[in-house]
Amino acid sequence: MTVFRVDRTPPLSAAEAWRRLTDWPAHADQVPLTRIEVRTPGPTKVGTVFVARTALPGRVAFDDPMEVVAWQPPTAEGPGHCRLEKRGKVVTGWAEIEVRAEGGVTHVRWSEELRVGPLPRLFDPVTARVGRAVFGRAVDGLLRKEP
Repeated sequence: MTVFRVDRTPPLSAAEAWRRLTDWPAHADQVPLTRIEVRTPGPTKVGTVFVARTALPGRVAFDDPMEVVAWQPPTAEGPGHCRLEKRGKVVTGWAEIEVRAEGGVTHVRWSEELRVGPLPRLFDPVTARVGRAVFGRAVDGLLRKEP
């Protein structure tokens, strides 16, 4: 497994950054060839399940099912924290989103431990670089997106 992290300081309130980052269907607009299906009724909470389906041209496709196992939106007293467990056959690991406000500035951290089933550990550095690029782009797009 490989671990990577994306840190940003968006010009948004912590509540707005949180809302955008945890709008699961909106992630599909940021990740090419992927759609998101939320399988449990909202609002998001511990136990929410959604699936990111990535389909490449031709017959190559895989599902990345995730479950919310920790859910604490940001408040004036503390940071927001969400942990997702990846429960797929191809992609496993976890992702954590932290959103906090300090001194009038919002800080976002997306951390992820990712394992792509068929790839040997030898590819972990490449997986980390690709993950950081893909999720960095997605986080940037979500935080830039107009409401």
